[in-house]
Amino acid sequence: MNVSGSTILITGGTGSFGNRVAAHLLKQSPAQIRIFSRDEKKQWEMQQAFPQFQYLVGDVREEARLEEAMAGVDLVFHAAALKHVPSCEKFPYEAYKTNVGGSQNACRTAKAAGVKTFVALSTDKAVKPLNAMGTSKAMMEKLVCSQNQSGGDTKFCCVRYGNVMGSRGSVIPLFKRQIEKNEPLTLTVPEMTRFLMTLDQSVGLVLHAMQHALGGEIFVRKSPACTIANLAEAVSRKFSPQGADHLVNVTGIRPGEKLHETLVNEYEMQRVTEEELFYAIHPEYRVPDHLAAQPLGTEYTSANTRQLDSAADIEPLLDKMGEVELYI
Repeated sequence: MNVSGSTILITGGTGSFGNRVAAHLLKQSPAQIRIFSRDEKKQWEMQQAFPQFQYLVGDVREEARLEEAMAGVDLVFHAAALKHVPSCEKFPYEAYKTNVGGSQNACRTAKAAGVKTFVALSTDKAVKPLNAMGTSKAMMEKLVCSQNQSGGDTKFCCVRYGNVMGSRGSVIPLFKRQIEKNEPLTLTVPEMTRFLMTLDQSVGLVLHAMQHALGGEIFVRKSPACTIANLAEAVSRKFSPQGADHLVNVTGIRPGEKLHETLVNEYEMQRVTEEELFYAIHPEYRVPDHLAAQPLGTEYTSANTRQLDSAADIEPLLDKMGEVELYI
């Protein structure tokens, strides 16, 4: 997939990922970048930094609006989603309407418009889901990855992330706001582990998927993980005047949360190919011969990946994260 000269549509394009991937793609001389989202205020703010993009107000729940947005598009990054776990737990049907119904609308209109490649963004919470957000994203993956069974020239694939550091609604901006207000950091369970990925690494994953998809794959970037307690200590040491002595309140696990996250489950591990930085989970209808042999029962989780065991190990990633204010 050649970005140069292509017309690109980013659904949910005013979010943290949309801002960063659009800035990256701009360097590769696309014909046009279209930002599709519901929030005109965020579009106005993004337009101050990127006036050269085309901004389209619309909701992925409305198929007719997506049809208009897809006209002449070569490449789609589908990032529109409801992703806040507690909100989705409280309003699961709203999560379904955006994450499942909206994704089906995006797939259908992309195929009808002759889009060349369609990359959808998913989450580790879609693996063995416990919450409404993860369940809706698991169904989104099934919808997207099934598209290539029914013909057409569009290549559909997904990428699956762990925690993207500094992204809107994630824990690091929350910790920073609590430090600025001189409030205790709120931890759910100190020994809880989460994958860590910078926003630039998340962009690298979607570009890898765009370049390597045959259709139906889920691409995963290998990432380190840490405990929430160690992450809180690292953020305190970097941003708090009190350093590692900043107060912490343990609040307990929230509804729908897991102690550890899984990026590749034991069934998917039987149909993966592996590179130094990536796994590609191949669809059951197109399993290649050159699989990476994995023992039965093997999973890839935030508990068994490379661990960042101290605040000092995490701080270099905080430096690479950059400023988070843009994404709050």
